Amino acid sequence: MKRVVEQVVSATRGPEIMRFALLGSGSKGNSLYVEAGRTAILVDAGFSGKEIVKRLSQIGRDLADLDGIFLTHEHRDHIHGVGVLSRRCRLPVHANEGTFAGGEKKMGKLHRRVEFETGTLLQMQDMEVRSFRISHDTLDPVGYLISDGRVSLACCTDTGKVSHLISRRLSGCSAIILEFNHDPLMLKTGPYPLFLKQRVRSSHGHLANEDAATFLKTLVHDRLQHIILAHLSETNNTADLALKSAASVLEEKYLSSLIVARQDKPTPLFDLSPIARSF
Repeated sequence: MKRVVEQVVSATRGPEIMRFALLGSGSKGNSLYVEAGRTAILVDAGFSGKEIVKRLSQIGRDLADLDGIFLTHEHRDHIHGVGVLSRRCRLPVHANEGTFAGGEKKMGKLHRRVEFETGTLLQMQDMEVRSFRISHDTLDPVGYLISDGRVSLACCTDTGKVSHLISRRLSGCSAIILEFNHDPLMLKTGPYPLFLKQRVRSSHGHLANEDAATFLKTLVHDRLQHIILAHLSETNNTADLALKSAASVLEEKYLSSLIVARQDKPTPLFDLSPIARSF
């Protein structure tokens, strides 16, 4: 397939290292902060504008640092604060046609709408952002592969199955954010109504711990620096169960790389080193 690149203007910024933090992850709100050299973005903004300001400050960052927002899909827990942030900070919002169509009424007027075709590579100053198709019950959901040309970060949540494309995009990444949404037994015996249980475990729903762990095992390599378990259900999962599933498929030397993203507070700001990790 022909490599398509779109140029996007960005403000000057340093230092020249790639960093990221999940500002929060779960059914009540999702947002990922990524910076590379002079460029900084959010992937999703599922919290209120006020809450995103608070969480950015907790990792030593500010709205003024941002150059844009990229959207994975149109569910409220991913776009709640997008409209207000775009208008207030004059931020462009990047998404595909389906996500804009599905989220237009919820987001309201945007400062600037930047529509891309799924799979397109966007060059934003010191950062490359490539979307890839995932499987969720929205119009055109995507994950993202983000790179500074030396290291790369993959974000893949809100998918009910793992495709060959997802496997290709996540292969060889320096850091992986992967959905560990639910424990099947907790979902089966939990309070959700039957239709919602069926939605969660469908191929357009969310990954169970065991399925995510099986996939994770295929992605491990010696240059992998961080593994973030994300989008845990507060009703149908626990951090201990997600960690146990992930740890069961990993060699001991990788266990220090495992982090569970929380709903109520951000992760630390992680560095991605271009130098191979020594185990």
